[in-house]
Amino acid sequence: MSKKTPISDDDFSAFRDAVKGVKKLQQDTINPPRRQTAAQSKAKLSDSSARDHSFYFSDEFEPLLKEEGPTQYARFGVSKYEVKRLRRGVYVPDMFLDLHGMTQLEAKRELGALIAACIKDGVSCACVMHGIGKHILKQKTPLWLAQHPDVLAFHQAPLEFGGAGALLVLIEIPER
Repeated sequence: MSKKTPISDDDFSAFRDAVKGVKKLQQDTINPPRRQTAAQSKAKLSDSSARDHSFYFSDEFEPLLKEEGPTQYARFGVSKYEVKRLRRGVYVPDMFLDLHGMTQLEAKRELGALIAACIKDGVSCACVMHGIGKHILKQKTPLWLAQHPDVLAFHQAPLEFGGAGALLVLIEIPER
C-alpha cells in the first residue's frame, strides 16, 4: 500500500500559480429525462404554452399519409412545391427538438411546446428528431404533426438534419 504524502506549501503555491486565470468548465452532459409521477404530470399540464398546443394531438385519429416513399405531408391549400423545398433542404431549421428516449406522452408535450415556441419566436421551420429505434415515435410523430392547425407541411429531413430519423416541419406564423 502506498501512503499519501502531504503536499508542501511550495508545491501548493506553484500549482495555484499554474492554474491562475483558468475558468471552470461548464457542465455539458445531457441527462436523460426521468419518469414522471402523476403529480408532476398534472403540474406540467398547467403550463399554458404546452397545454394550448398539445391538445391537438390524438392517438385515435390517423390522417391519410403516403405509405410509400419518404414521410411527407402538406395541409390542404399548401403548394406541393413547399414540400419539395423542404425535401431539398431549402428551408433551414432554426429550432430543433430531440425526442430520443421520451415516452409518447412526453413527446406529445414537447412537440406542442415546440410549435408554441416557434409561433412565439416567429420561427417558420423546425427540425424534429424522432430517431428510428422501434419505430414508435417515427410512426406517431407525423400523425400528430398532421393534426395541428399551425403545421403547413413536413417532410423527411435531408441527411444533414437527420435523414430518416427526423422531420423538417414548416409552421404557419400569424401576421402581427
